Amino acid sequence: MDIPVNHQLTRIYTGGRSFDRELPTVVLIHGAGHDHSVWNYQARHLAHHGYGVLVPDLPGHGASHGTPLRDIDAMASWLLDLADAVGCTRMRLVGHSMGSLIALAAAAKAGDQVERLVLVGSVAPMPVAPVLIDAARDDRDRAHAMINQWSYSPAAQLGASATPGTSLPGTNQRLMERQPAGVLATDLQACNAWLDGLEVAAAIRCPTLLVCGERDQMTPARAVKPLCDALVNAAGGARMMTLPGAGHAMMAESPRALSDAIGKFLK
Repeated sequence: MDIPVNHQLTRIYTGGRSFDRELPTVVLIHGAGHDHSVWNYQARHLAHHGYGVLVPDLPGHGASHGTPLRDIDAMASWLLDLADAVGCTRMRLVGHSMGSLIALAAAAKAGDQVERLVLVGSVAPMPVAPVLIDAARDDRDRAHAMINQWSYSPAAQLGASATPGTSLPGTNQRLMERQPAGVLATDLQACNAWLDGLEVAAAIRCPTLLVCGERDQMTPARAVKPLCDALVNAAGGARMMTLPGAGHAMMAESPRALSDAIGKFLK
């Protein structure tokens, strides 16, 4: 469905079912240089298990109008404006990578409006290598190749896939190519510049789940500890789990395991 958010049309996907405000609402937030489609498996799973699902394309991404927002706090405010636009007063937020920072910032801003928080492939701060930011700005093909190299486990690089006959790096390559020029560079700079994550995490009042990939090279489990500690000591508490064998692109590499983990936690 398309709805206006701040006077610009936003494309929102609902997991194959009409959005029902009477059901518990789950908002799934994609990462840098991506769109809603990274969440297709999880969105369908949740929509068929008792949730009203919202999966927006961020501004300037996918089919949403506008230009990409340049900082995480602006994206978090936009997300809460979207919730207001659809009449959502209570929600659960699930974010991946850059989307996890947006979810974290939005949960702090929204207070009790957010009932559960799931951070997938998340660290705070989330530094981005200068060579990747430069490539995203000046040489998209090189940037996409680096992201694919770092996003997937060795098994996925060699052709393993939860969907037989599908190349996960190849699918991700096409997805990144679909985004307008400049989107990836803007997103990566926003991740790199947001340094408030640990302070924000300390203010979270809802329970939080952090999901890590055992083979994640971009946000490795060992780097999650500062964020996990901040959330464990926050009012809502937190726990962390690791998906065996998965890289950073957990939604594609371990779709069932991630869906099960999210579903159990949201209950």
